[in-house]
Amino acid sequence: MVLAILLQALASAALGKFGAALGAALAAFAAGYGIGKVGSAAMEAIARQPESAGNIRSSMIIVAGMIEGAALLGIIVCLLAVVIK
Repeated sequence: MVLAILLQALASAALGKFGAALGAALAAFAAGYGIGKVGSAAMEAIARQPESAGNIRSSMIIVAGMIEGAALLGIIVCLLAVVIK
């Protein structure tokens, strides 16, 4: 009886850790994809209008930072799910 309860608790903890790891990986993958898309669009815009390269570059850096911040928040939430649970 006690062993069955212990096994169920361990199985749910392992599943929670797997879910948190999957969530952190998804956040990192989505951030990489998003920054790649932003960089690609910025390079195309600079190629079309080289005179506004400074404005495009600064906007790209701001957006990339916001994406990184959102990804970092997602990863921290996933790590907290592992630690708190």
